[in-house]
Amino acid sequence: MLLRTKVKAEKAAEVEAAVRSLFATLEEARPQGVRYTSYRLQDGVTYVVLLQIEEGIDNPLPKVPEFLEFQENLKGWLAEPPAPEQLTAIGDYRS
Repeated sequence: MLLRTKVKAEKAAEVEAAVRSLFATLEEARPQGVRYTSYRLQDGVTYVVLLQIEEGIDNPLPKVPEFLEFQENLKGWLAEPPAPEQLTAIGDYRS
């Protein structure tokens, strides 16, 4: 899945700090069966998230309390509704 989100400009620094904190938590928790990457685009307020869940397992991220907290806070940071898109991998090199 690809998720594109645009945050309020005045919240961008807060969002970035929260993303870094979330990924530090995920490094410690090491949930299995998930690949999760966040990118900030050049405009500084648009983020692209790539999420891949291995086939046959449930998404483990909702079991991480910090992820749920991030999702809740995101509601106040967004400048517009997120735009999710399903992706089908046709090639992969070390992602």
